[in-house]
Amino acid sequence: MPTLGIDFGTSNTAAALMAGDAVFRVPVEAGKTTLPTTVFFDMARHQMLTGSAANAALIGGREGRFMRALKSVLGTPLMRETRQIGYQRMTLLGVVADFLRHVKAAAEESTYLTFDTALSGRPVRFHHDPERHARALADLTEAYHMAGFDAVDFLPEPEAAALTADPLPPGELGLVVDIGGGTSDFTLFRQNADGIEILNSHGVRIGGTDFDRLLSLAHVMPLLGRGGDVRDVFGNGTSTAPNAIYNDLATWEKIAFLYAPETRRLVADLAKQGVDQTAFARLSEVIEMELGHDIAFAVEDGKIAANTHDAARIDLAPLEKGLAVPLHGAALADTLSDPVTEVRQAARDALGDTDPDQIAALVFVGGSSLMGVLTQALAQDFPRAKLDRGAAFTAVSDGLARAAARA
Repeated sequence: MPTLGIDFGTSNTAAALMAGDAVFRVPVEAGKTTLPTTVFFDMARHQMLTGSAANAALIGGREGRFMRALKSVLGTPLMRETRQIGYQRMTLLGVVADFLRHVKAAAEESTYLTFDTALSGRPVRFHHDPERHARALADLTEAYHMAGFDAVDFLPEPEAAALTADPLPPGELGLVVDIGGGTSDFTLFRQNADGIEILNSHGVRIGGTDFDRLLSLAHVMPLLGRGGDVRDVFGNGTSTAPNAIYNDLATWEKIAFLYAPETRRLVADLAKQGVDQTAFARLSEVIEMELGHDIAFAVEDGKIAANTHDAARIDLAPLEKGLAVPLHGAALADTLSDPVTEVRQAARDALGDTDPDQIAALVFVGGSSLMGVLTQALAQDFPRAKLDRGAAFTAVSDGLARAAARA
């Protein structure tokens, strides 16, 4: 039986298999070969929606629980805690398994095949801590088994993407730059006459969701009271509003857990005691109306717009009519300067003793690899390399299909 290649991503998921000598990309939702890695638990209908349907349910204001970036939680204690999620009690491990079960069903429906085995992509490092990385891999393995796969193997995502790169002259070196939603991964490879040779892989836990978090903290959260003064309950002094709630509100995978009673009580106190009443009233509205993901999508949309247009903005109309934050290209570059520097260093670390001038091609994959601040910086670091911006969203799943067929 064939093996299904699955690129389970922080932001998007894709699946593929070989059909003869060609890659067949699975239509994981109607007419599309990529699926947003999102779920929505509809309270009224007692059903779990995935991908675009989940996003539409959130935007449409349906009552329920929305989740994104679950891959970032793998390896943490949160994965196995039983909690009320929407209309039922379950673990996040179960949520990931249900999502993968949807991908398996979509592949079987479109191919009329049964898939008992999967070859899954994985980051070079889920976490910097080796023990937590191992737990994340164990979590994902169990989720695949829960989803109905009898067996699953793993291949680092940039190594899979390297299998799809345009051929280089024999002996030349290439570097895969895989900037996803949660991690940045790199694979150094050499082109040989009969294929490629993997020389080294390296990764860091920095990705598009980190860019969103920094942009939100810098440009949106001050409008909700971040850094603002709160009057002391007793006396005439003030203190700074606690950062924790803003950090969680700016972090995709933590937003869904902010609407607990203790958070609502904290925000109610901030609304009463906050010096800037307008800002803290906005925070109260976000928590009361559960608008955290609406803001996160607005930040992401603003980031994408600022990547291509200098006069972009973060549109916060779901929170307050007419409220928006300008986000020019220079502001984008300034806010993201630290993670961009870390990604550049990680790319150099992936080379080992290899001189950057020996790199003939940079192969960009992953949605966040399309960020101009990143591609421009890496192009400067590898001046001889041609830039290969092929199938950014499907290169990993295509490579997994090829690797599975060879195995």
